[in-house]
Amino acid sequence: MFIRVVAFWFLGWVPGLLYYVLPIVAAVWISQKGAQGFLQEDTPKLTGWIRMAMAFYAYLFMFTDKLPLERPEEVVTLEVQPGGNPSAGSALLRFFLAIPSALVLGILYFVAYVMWLVAAIQVLTQGNFSEGIASFFRGVLAWQARLFVYLGSLVEPYPPFALETGPRPTPTA
Repeated sequence: MFIRVVAFWFLGWVPGLLYYVLPIVAAVWISQKGAQGFLQEDTPKLTGWIRMAMAFYAYLFMFTDKLPLERPEEVVTLEVQPGGNPSAGSALLRFFLAIPSALVLGILYFVAYVMWLVAAIQVLTQGNFSEGIASFFRGVLAWQARLFVYLGSLVEPYPPFALETGPRPTPTA
């Protein structure tokens, strides 16, 4: 638990660097390969980066005990249906267009950090944390994933301002 606390407070910002990196990488790759070449060739790469970041966040938010160093797909389900006609200019513009969503997400992360302390106490005393906190954490992480996919120019529509996570997968026995 101590390692997770240190990682949460000191390394939680590292995957957030994707906010800056994704639009730049997308713009470069789009300018080299064109919109359709980018979507066909680079969607798996960018999706992998985003999945790795989200798996790291899932670890920090106590959804898994495994650091997602080798197979993040075992920790996080991320499905991306690439589309649209991205350009290098639109990829760079997304950095600015995403500011409203990023600001709201920043406020949600502040709330999540406070709730994380409550969840950590619950885990230490009860062995798990409440479904309400877990649902909020899932919503914040889903918002973050949608924003990353948008910033990577993998989808055209602006991500919704919603904590909606979609249907939950049923556990297999």
